Order: sequence, then C-alpha cells, then structure tokens
Amino acid sequence: MALKLFRSTGYSSILAPGESRVATHSFWLVLGVSLWIGLACNVALWRAVRFPGTAVLVPGLIGAVFITGATIALLSLLGWRRTLKKAATLALLLAALAASAIWIQDLPIDANLFNRGLRALLVPSWPALLRWQMPALLVVLGLPMLWVWAVQLRRLPGPQQLAVNAAGIALGVALMAASAFLLR
Repeated sequence: MALKLFRSTGYSSILAPGESRVATHSFWLVLGVSLWIGLACNVALWRAVRFPGTAVLVPGLIGAVFITGATIALLSLLGWRRTLKKAATLALLLAALAASAIWIQDLPIDANLFNRGLRALLVPSWPALLRWQMPALLVVLGLPMLWVWAVQLRRLPGPQQLAVNAAGIALGVALMAASAFLLR
C-alpha cells in the first residue's frame, strides 16, 4: 500500500499556473484594437455625434467601418506571435496622437488634412501641447495599450496562424471595399 501525502479533490487544477487564465485568441486582440481605433479614435464620428444629423452621422459611421477594416487588415498582416502586440501598440499610439492632434487643433477632416503631412497630424503645435486636453486625450485614447500587453495570447501552430491571418486580411479588405462602395 502506497502512502498518499495529498488528497486530490478535483479542484486542485483551478490554482495551477497555466490553467488559471484562458488564453485569448489573437483575432480577438486584432478585433478589439481595430474597433477601438475605428470608433474611439475617429474624430469625424465624434464630431458627427456632437452635432447630430443623419447627413453627417452616416458618413462618420461608414468611415469608422473603413478605418476598422484597414486596421484589421494591417494587424492581421502583422498578426504573428512576436509582432502582434508591438504592431497593436504602435497602431494605438499613432491613432491616439492623430486623433488628439486633430481634435485639439480643430482641424477640418477633408482632403487637405493629408496634404499637411504626417508632421502636422502627429506633432501638434506647442500651444496645443500645453493645454490640459491633449495629455488627457492621449491617456484616454491610449488606455487599450495596457490591455494589449496584459492579455495572454493563445499560441497557434504556424499553418493555423497563417489561416487566421489570411481570414483577417480578407475580412479587413472586404470591410474596406464595402465602405468605399457605400461612400461613393
């Protein structure tokens, strides 16, 4: 007869290190970051909400679908284990910088916005940096970066990760094409 030092109750596996948290699928991270960038960092949509009207709200929502699709496609392209969190962090940072610069400087969202160049979007003027709204917007819009680094991602085999990435790219391109067709 063997000596048993510990009695197994069946609940012992709850506290095991690997089983205490269920790892998240990488596409959920891509989708969450893309929705945040498409909805929360979309200045045109928030201006449409601030000034209600169907004529302004519909293009803002279609633009949100386009931005979300573009972000899904980009993050799915970089959706590998070693690059996904870094790419998501960079996308969130750039979206937060651009949205807060457009909002604080009250820049119009039109074709001339991109003619100003990236420097005008990502580096706001000094008086805008000295106002309290700019750091507050950057903190609020950058909060999902904490979630990106805190989430534990499920490791998928290479061919399965490639299939997930290809499906994400296809979904992103389809959303972009549908929203571009609707904006026409």
